[in-house]
Amino acid sequence: MKTFEVRNPRTGLVDYQIQPPNSEQISEYCLNLRTYQFTWFNLGLDRRINLLQKWKEELMDAKNDIITLLVHDTGRKSETILEFNSIIAMIDRWCKQAPELLKPEERKISSIPFLNIEGQFVPYQLVGVISPWNFPLLLSLIDAIPALLAGSAIIIKPSEYTPRFVEPLMKTIEKVEHLNSVLKVVVGAGNTGEDIINNVDLVAFTGSVDTGRKVGEACAKRFIPSFLELGGKDPAIVLDTADLDRATSAILWGSVANAGQSCLSIERVYVDRKIVNNFVKLLLQKVNKLQFAYPTPDDGQIGPIITKQQAAVIKTQLIDAIGKGAVIHSGGEIEDKSGGEWCFPTVLSNVNHQMKVMVEETFGPLIPVMSFQNVDEAISLANESSFGLGGAVFAGSEEEALTVASRLEAGAISINDAALTAIMYEGEKNSFKFSGMGGSRMGPASIRRFIRKKAFLINTGATDPWWYGV
Repeated sequence: MKTFEVRNPRTGLVDYQIQPPNSEQISEYCLNLRTYQFTWFNLGLDRRINLLQKWKEELMDAKNDIITLLVHDTGRKSETILEFNSIIAMIDRWCKQAPELLKPEERKISSIPFLNIEGQFVPYQLVGVISPWNFPLLLSLIDAIPALLAGSAIIIKPSEYTPRFVEPLMKTIEKVEHLNSVLKVVVGAGNTGEDIINNVDLVAFTGSVDTGRKVGEACAKRFIPSFLELGGKDPAIVLDTADLDRATSAILWGSVANAGQSCLSIERVYVDRKIVNNFVKLLLQKVNKLQFAYPTPDDGQIGPIITKQQAAVIKTQLIDAIGKGAVIHSGGEIEDKSGGEWCFPTVLSNVNHQMKVMVEETFGPLIPVMSFQNVDEAISLANESSFGLGGAVFAGSEEEALTVASRLEAGAISINDAALTAIMYEGEKNSFKFSGMGGSRMGPASIRRFIRKKAFLINTGATDPWWYGV
């Protein structure tokens, strides 16, 4: 099996290697996980909750080691700490909610009085999770935690670009009885992902549209479900009644947190033409207060671009926009700092939908601002996209903002704020268009993606009229 070299995003140096398992090893891992899943499920929900709480304690003990290696993987620190803390909170939240959400349905009388119905939840035996590089820990575990509580066994493949955290993570898993037999994290690239798809009963994938298509097709060929969380090009609409101080702060955070490397980033901003100049002026005042997290991860707010490939995408979009007449107000280039690639938050104006920066996913800290003449035009521009992950609307009143939001073709719309799905997981939503497929990752529906419902149709003793008298 090929050895993969891993690049440090802060230095540009290859300073780590991974040796992925081969196809036979993946098959063996999956067989062992399947074998033990029956024991895991039969432990009962209360016992599974206790074991996940023990795992949480092991994670807390390993917090410094995991965060240190995540920082090496991603080059940023403040978001990494939030990422780790969100996993701890997620374990607690699902442990609290699972008993009610997985409660068996009580027997009920059907529309035919002598036939009763009882239900049973049956977990998918083996779930495969394939996750990306922008939030390596969070997106490896966001699906795994509810699936474990539902009773499934899990195999996870994080991105080959950010694999260092896997070793300390697996050490925490190995210390927890039973959990260590139903949760496995492996390193590898596309071939390893393909091997996982060929051995599991359900796939939860987070990543690009192109790879998501391949995953969905592979799962369809095997007749297994796939839940695809893909790209985004989230719009923000700012009406002339909006609080500009609030709007600029929220949009700035929603655009450049994690250096814009998030599917839920605000990637295009539509502002009423009556206020657009004031909006850009105030936004720039706030942008210019930011700094790179350089020379150390503790300095400043903006981390490096994690992969060279993504830096190339950002550079291409900037060149295209400038060549077509866009005006750059800040940033505007990929900078080399000690071998790493960095992009300062870049505000652009005089943009349009003939530019790549307005129609293709950026995954970087670019904030293109386009004016509109009326609300109908703003909604039309926002909906003129192959993506439909989320968005934001800013207005003088909640009612005004909700009226606009109801017409947007996207799954999660923040009202007078931006990118709220980064911190709030309770709201059930589906991805529209090419931003994804499958049940909601958010809210109570999330855990039920990993179970099938079985119905027992019970004759309570009456003679059925369809027996032909025999």
